Amino acid sequence: MLKLIARLIKVLNSESDPAQISLALCLSMIVGFTPTYSLHNIFIFLIVLVLRVNLSAFILGYVLFSALGFILDPAFNFIGLKLLTSTTLRGLWDWMYNITILRVERFNNSVVLGSLVVSLLLFIPLYKVINVGILRYRDHALKWIQKTRLAKIIKASKFFKVYRSISSLRASQ
Repeated sequence: MLKLIARLIKVLNSESDPAQISLALCLSMIVGFTPTYSLHNIFIFLIVLVLRVNLSAFILGYVLFSALGFILDPAFNFIGLKLLTSTTLRGLWDWMYNITILRVERFNNSVVLGSLVVSLLLFIPLYKVINVGILRYRDHALKWIQKTRLAKIIKASKFFKVYRSISSLRASQ
């Protein structure tokens, strides 16, 4: 757990664009909430590889949202079941089931459908909240932490200078 927190802090303090981190976390929410072996998750993985998103944030978000997804599975099942048994949507489900690629997607599974619908509905609001949160963290909390006496002592140490030189070498490779 401490490693996850340390990685989160490292990602937040990195020079990555907040939009890249926010997008990575939102995409990881879709993959983490829905069952792993779904067709749309392959598409999400391709998007992550093609777009410039923070891979560390994506992996960290996947771990966190997978754990949260297991907790929320009963709610996803309830939402998916309500959608699948809705009489007004029956024609849509019949049409989708008759298309082979959508049948492979398993939208007839209430957990798959419910988790995908919830994650798609939360995508844009979560993106905006995370983006604003990262910007506020960097403007306020990070500046305050850097002004503390402990941070100044750590930055003045030989260990930190060696760490900086090694990390700059790694970044240039």
